[in-house]
Amino acid sequence: MFNEELKALRRMGFRQVLLQALNFAAVIASGLMMWKGLGLLTNSESPIVVVLSGSMEPAFHRGDLLFLTNPVNEPYQVGDITVYKIPGEDIPIVHRVIESHYLHDTPLDQEILTKGDNNPYDDISLYKNLKWLERRHVVGKVRGFLPYVGYVTIAMNDFPQLKYALLGIMGLFALIQRE
Repeated sequence: MFNEELKALRRMGFRQVLLQALNFAAVIASGLMMWKGLGLLTNSESPIVVVLSGSMEPAFHRGDLLFLTNPVNEPYQVGDITVYKIPGEDIPIVHRVIESHYLHDTPLDQEILTKGDNNPYDDISLYKNLKWLERRHVVGKVRGFLPYVGYVTIAMNDFPQLKYALLGIMGLFALIQRE
C-alpha cells in the first residue's frame, strides 16, 4: 500500500528526513499558536466546541461545531446559549440560560441557571453541590455554529484507532512530502 512512499523515505538522507520532521513540527506549532491566539481574541479557554449530546435539540444537534466568545463586561441574558464546565469535570456542557441574578451590581458577580432545550428539568443536579453557576464556570456564549462538522471529532473519540491511524497517515505524508 505504502511501498513507494517507504522506498522514497529510505532514499532520503538523514538531513532531509530531519528537515521534514522539523517542517511537520512547525505546522503543529503554528496550529497551537492559532488556537491560543483565537482563545485570547475571544476571551475563551475553548473558542470552538463540539455538541456531544442531543440535550439542545432542536437548536443544536450532536456533532454541531459551536463558536464561542466570553465577553468580560457583557452579562448573560435569559435565552443565551452558554457552554460551561463544572469544577472537576472535563467535558463542557452546552445549555441555555433560563434564570439569572446578580450578587452585586456588576456583570462579574452574575450567577445563572441553565437547562438543555430537550431536557425536562434544569441543570441544578449537574452542578455538583452548587445552586447556581458563577461566571468563572462559563467557557463562553455561542455566537455561531456549523452543523454536523464536529462528527469527525466524535468519531475519533469513539474510535481511538481511527485517531491514531489518521495521525500516523498525516505524519507519514509529512515525512515523504518533497516540498
